[in-house]
Amino acid sequence: MEKLHISGTVEKIIFQSPQTWYSVCDVLLDINEVITVVGTLPYISVGEGIEATGEFITSKDYGKQFKVEEYKKFLPQSKNNILRYLSSGAVKGIGAKIAKKIVDEYGEDAFDVLENHPDWLAQINGISRKKAYEMSFDFKEKADVREIMTLSGGLISADTSAKIYKKWGKNALGMLKENPYIICGGDFGISFKHADEIAFSYGTSPENENRILSAIKYALGIYASRDGHTYVTKDLLIDSVSKLISVEKAKISPYLENERLPNGVSLIIVENEPCVVLNELYFAEINIAKRLKLLNRKAIMLDEANMDYLVCELENKDGIKYAQLQKKAIYESLKNGVFILTGGPGTGKTTVIKALLRIFSDIGLNTALCAPTGRASKRMSEATGSNAKTIHRLLEVMPGGEYSTEPKFNRNNANLLDEDVIIVDEASMVDVTLMNALLVAIKPGARLILIGDTDQLPSVGEGNVLNDIIASEEFSTVCLNEIFRQSSNSGIVTNAHKINKGIFPNLNEKYDDFFFIQVPDEKIPNYISELCQTRLPNKYGKEIVANTQIITPSKKGLCGTQSLNYVLQESLNPKHNSKNQVNKGQSKVFRVGDRVMQTKNNYSIEWTDEQNGVEILGSGVFNGDIGVIKSINDTVTIDYGGRMVEYLLSELDEVDHSYAITVHKSQGSEYPVVIIPIAQGCPYMLLTRNLIYTAITRAEKMAIIVGDKETFFKMIENNTRAVRNTMLKRLIKKDI
Repeated sequence: MEKLHISGTVEKIIFQSPQTWYSVCDVLLDINEVITVVGTLPYISVGEGIEATGEFITSKDYGKQFKVEEYKKFLPQSKNNILRYLSSGAVKGIGAKIAKKIVDEYGEDAFDVLENHPDWLAQINGISRKKAYEMSFDFKEKADVREIMTLSGGLISADTSAKIYKKWGKNALGMLKENPYIICGGDFGISFKHADEIAFSYGTSPENENRILSAIKYALGIYASRDGHTYVTKDLLIDSVSKLISVEKAKISPYLENERLPNGVSLIIVENEPCVVLNELYFAEINIAKRLKLLNRKAIMLDEANMDYLVCELENKDGIKYAQLQKKAIYESLKNGVFILTGGPGTGKTTVIKALLRIFSDIGLNTALCAPTGRASKRMSEATGSNAKTIHRLLEVMPGGEYSTEPKFNRNNANLLDEDVIIVDEASMVDVTLMNALLVAIKPGARLILIGDTDQLPSVGEGNVLNDIIASEEFSTVCLNEIFRQSSNSGIVTNAHKINKGIFPNLNEKYDDFFFIQVPDEKIPNYISELCQTRLPNKYGKEIVANTQIITPSKKGLCGTQSLNYVLQESLNPKHNSKNQVNKGQSKVFRVGDRVMQTKNNYSIEWTDEQNGVEILGSGVFNGDIGVIKSINDTVTIDYGGRMVEYLLSELDEVDHSYAITVHKSQGSEYPVVIIPIAQGCPYMLLTRNLIYTAITRAEKMAIIVGDKETFFKMIENNTRAVRNTMLKRLIKKDI
């Protein structure tokens, strides 16, 4: 069927989805006839000219409509249509009154002034210089976003197009035309397959050089982000890339020779085998090894007599007696520039930290306490009575630049941290990139104390930092293994240690804080919903609901986060006329009162916090931060423990519901009550001892396991741990 062509002026916007940009509008055709036009029309506005190709359809409910397949838009030319366009809210910050002032002043030149002369706008009464530049930026951004979407034939969404523009600005279009694969992975979350579709729409050939080079970097990135590897063997990488892009291995191999390697990629030899690394990770591991050795070398040593005196004095003042391993940990912290303290729950790690804080203060050393996540640093503050920060806050994280989403730290090798001692809790969570940033900022002569539990899951990010440092055997390490009396009656602590040793807990034993409830797979979601909605509140009070966190092994499946979050949202925060809500995609609804989690680091988003009546401004929300939606209007406001963050609707792809979260996302956090579903249908690779151990040790006051006993025991038996290919251990042992 031959396609029809129309042209005219947009008269009225009937409907427009801010998520999908599906639009319904009335268009006055050049032949003076009004028709209804439907289709994906990003940023369509009243007063714009439109040329479109498509066909007429008949809707059962709405009658005859023109369905758009391809279209072009044009800014209005006449003063009247320019006024209608600007009055429609098409440009952020311009309403009907401001629009009339601009058009009265500049007439048909209004768009030229908006784009090229924002200072002129500031001459109009009621428009500040700041507001003028914000209006100009929004006008230009929307034009370029439209061009990006048009260039890709609609294969790049409006939200992603806006992110592309924000990162590269005016250069985005040219860069995208030259190499569509620059948007693959990273900040935009675009898979290689999706980037391929865009590239092929431009006529890119399967064996295009940019395609092969980008596939190599993409595959390396996946091995790092998914599996934690900091290097990959050359043969494995060639095989993976060949499968990814359906190109023969022989045509990929030449691009992994030194003279043709992608930018940011290097070849190294590991145990006589050629391997491939992303430079940023390889150089980070090299630097970590160098900095650790430097700290250990430069630290001022205290003599044993002084240490004995300080510890004895502390014991006498507080009326306590440190256990032998605790005392050894204190001594080793005072003797070494780098010290590692490990141990499971209830073994007295916090007691050691508190002792070290007192001793370091007594001898005139300033100490910084930090942890990888906000919840971990808050817990550290509560346990020690001293202020603790996230590592990002300690390093004074800043947005990476106007178009960059990468972090920059104000504390670095040019602006070192002032503290003499840096104590890092939950160190098993710290990946290569963050550890490197921290070590760069620690002054020579300062001490570094790493505290963690090596039996928990490794970091979500790349590398195996804590375990590699310990395995190098180059730095003093103490492992606490005695469970203290106050913890020995805890089912959480007792059973966590049993599980860690591969011993099955006695599920018939009565504890106040540890429960196992046998429930068939298909009934687990509704049973958990009942626990949260009625059973626990009826027994312990309504406040327990806000203190309960469901932690599950997987995202998918009957007991995955996707399914459980839907069930729990419907039971704990159902739809109500008094609660605004917004759709995100086809199946996700965000509602006022929802518990949500930030799912990626966003260093540039701003927040406000009121402390002692003073408003504090800051930026940065991080992967794993949990909050509650407070309001939904044109934007969505989320409260992260007092930090109020305002999201554009387009930024909600960084947020997910958090009634249920994965065990990996729970790392570094503790929750008063934890409910853990264990289903037979869970993928075998997730049914491991360290995963269930990590989940149970997230519980502060109560752990409830719901599901299948046999599967629970299989997890305890399965001590399989994924091996990560990392260089750090070798680099520490090597003389570099």
